[in-house]
This record gives sequence, C-alpha cells and structure tokens, in this order.
Amino acid sequence: MNLGLTPFVQRLIIINIVFFLATTFLAGKVDLYNILGLHGLYSDHLAPYQFVSYMFMHADFTHLLGNMIGLVLFGRLLEIFLGPKKFLILYFVCGIGAGFLYWALNSYEVSKVRQDAIEYVSDPNPDAFNTFINSFYSNGYESVSEFIDAYSEHPDNAVYIAQSKEFVNTISYMQANIPLIGASGAVFGILMAMALLFPNTEINIFIPVKVKYLATIYGLYEIYSLYENRQDDNVAHFAHLAGMIFAFILVRYWKTNRNSFY
Repeated sequence: MNLGLTPFVQRLIIINIVFFLATTFLAGKVDLYNILGLHGLYSDHLAPYQFVSYMFMHADFTHLLGNMIGLVLFGRLLEIFLGPKKFLILYFVCGIGAGFLYWALNSYEVSKVRQDAIEYVSDPNPDAFNTFINSFYSNGYESVSEFIDAYSEHPDNAVYIAQSKEFVNTISYMQANIPLIGASGAVFGILMAMALLFPNTEINIFIPVKVKYLATIYGLYEIYSLYENRQDDNVAHFAHLAGMIFAFILVRYWKTNRNSFY
C-alpha cells in the first residue's frame, strides 16, 4: 500500500504508527512515554537516545494524525527533489536540533523552579508560597486556593508548613520530569524547507494556500504562543520554531553550496 507516498515518507509514517500502537497496547505495563520521551537535564529518566526516540512518540491519535498529515503534505515533494539521503538528513537534523534547543531552554527554566523551591523550603511562609504557585502552577491555583487562605491565616502552623514544602517539591519534580514527545519539530522543519525551496506551491487545506504563506502563519502563531506563555498550554511551541530555524540554516547552506543539491 503506497497511496502515492515516497519511500521514506512512507517508512517514517509506518515507524510512527508502530510506536503509537506499541505505546497504546503496552499502557499500564510499560511506560514508553517515560522511557522514550525526551527528559530534561534534572530528570532521573534522561538518556541520550531520547533525542531521537522522542520524535516517534505521540500523546494521542490526534497528535499523531496532525504530524503525519504534515509529513505527507510537505515531505513527498522534498524527498523527490532532495533525494532520500538529504531528505532524511533534513528530517533528523530538524527533529534532533529542535529537541536539543527545547531541552536546553527547558533545563534553564526548570533550574529556576528548582532554585525557587530550594529557597522556599529553607524559608517557608504564605507569601512566598503564593508567589511560587502563581509563578509555576498558576493553572492549578484554584485547586490550592483554600489551602493558601488557611496557610495565610495560620502561618506558623507546622502541618501547613510541611504540606506547603511537600507541594513545592512535588511541583519542582513534576516540572523536571515532563517529557517532550512528537515529530512536530521535524515536520515544522519540513514545512520551512518547502517554503524556502517551493514558496509558491499551493497546498489544499480547506482552501489552496501557498506554502510561503502557510509557513509564515504557523511561524507567527508559534511566536505569539511563546509570548502569551499560557501555563495550561502543553504544546512545545519553541520546539516547533527550533525545527524551522534548523531547516532555514540547512537549506540556506545547501543553496549557498549548490553542489550540495546534487
């Protein structure tokens, strides 16, 4: 079954589906998200192979479907034009590069959470607890608002102090152990490469849209999402942008060194 797919686009789709099915069928027995997702610097679960394996893990069917549609829409023409070798180089450079840049940024952000947690545990008080929750757990603020009120009324209560320390440490641990998953960094890189190499090619997404406009819209949306920085948004927007950045650098290099295309 080919469905008009080029060889390595088809193989990448099959690999992603296999990983998704394995994750689904092994749920409750083996935590593949924990094993294969890319963990941060401060996680006990970090392993070097995760910089590759994370690209084949997806949160749910919708996540998988969206990335595979992008791979089909943008990958086929690129594989034909670049050839299988350079297409795979593009895919993995963007995917691994996006993962690494996101990992570095996440490690920096988690280091701030850890430092604030250490400072709070050494000097706990209601105001500092409220600040910590607002900074790193704002989307769950309502769930602990009653506790914050009670703690504020009884700041010397040993039980409240102990509970607040435990909660702060739990948030710090959770932040350090949220894995990055998905092929989006690689797929956004493919989109950027298409926009650079075939800017006026039209893609039918409800209506015909030129690839250069599609890449611009997606890029601006990712920048806006980073700026908005909603704590309840679990999409790795920086990884998407990083994939586009690596594609831009790689394609510009290939264009500058014309022989690289042949």
